[in-house]
Amino acid sequence: MRLFPLIRPALFAIEAERAHRLTIEGLKAMPRRVASHDPRLATEVAGLRFPSPIGLAAGVDKDAEVPDAFLSLGFGFVEVGTLTPLPQAGNPKPRLFRLPEDRAVINRMGFNNGGQKEAFDRLSKRPRRGIVGVNVGANKDAADRVADYAAGVARMAPVADYLTINISSPNTPGLRALQEAAALDDLLIRAMAVRGDEGPPIFLKVAPDLAPADVDAIARVAIDRKVDALIVSNTTIARPDLTSRRAGETGGLSGAPLKALALQRLKDFRAATGGAIPLIAAGGIASGADAYTRILAGASLVQLYTALVYEGPLLARRIAAELVALLERDGFLNVAEAVGTHP
Repeated sequence: MRLFPLIRPALFAIEAERAHRLTIEGLKAMPRRVASHDPRLATEVAGLRFPSPIGLAAGVDKDAEVPDAFLSLGFGFVEVGTLTPLPQAGNPKPRLFRLPEDRAVINRMGFNNGGQKEAFDRLSKRPRRGIVGVNVGANKDAADRVADYAAGVARMAPVADYLTINISSPNTPGLRALQEAAALDDLLIRAMAVRGDEGPPIFLKVAPDLAPADVDAIARVAIDRKVDALIVSNTTIARPDLTSRRAGETGGLSGAPLKALALQRLKDFRAATGGAIPLIAAGGIASGADAYTRILAGASLVQLYTALVYEGPLLARRIAAELVALLERDGFLNVAEAVGTHP
């Protein structure tokens, strides 16, 4: 694993989606073990005890093939998916592009996955060690997308420690319209109804490309419908200054160029919710300092994806060590003490 800087050029010589597939296959052969975590990193969100606030974002292990391998690499939790009720191929290839000069990725995958049934079967066979959330979405051609979300919540609840409703991908036409207040309210009412009182917590994943009024409206609906946490945020359709030759590709941009926007949106949601809902930060997090900044700004947990492409599989452990050092430097006994102290 420590050889990653040496093997990265070889990986980058392979088309991005194929390299990702090879990574998943390689992780299948990795020995499973329970990772140890510094007790100062443990925190509780939505009634779940997370051994570390550093999680793997959805999109890496779409079909729930290797969640335990990622937990073994030092992640405090793993989110699989996005999973749709029926299998779907996603958008035409190529649809995943590295932007090395910008330490970024553009994707227009389009919820490609093998469907919820196969993922359910895999997850039902794993030992329930470590927190694994399930991110659910709607099929592109669904006549009733809200019904797809409700179906996903109902189907995946028995094997999920938490469920994430993903209405923020830019790669399914019209999906982000579900972030509008009336549509979101209807979606959450139906999702909560099928989840019931005994089901797992429900998180909502939002886009970074929101106006202030949108943030306020989403926050109000989320509070009213008792959403258990907000994930801020998904990829962006914006294009800040980029230098890579692939900068003009359509799709969602992630990685370092998203950092400032994702941090600002986190602060916006912290202000709009007044701390009433736990926040989970995603977008441009690549170091302990990045994670610490999000925690100080109001995030109880953080999620990684694109940084793994550039930093390698030991990144979660490195961020954890850096985060512990920062907490210690500033006199915090644990992560929870630091949340929201520098909004």
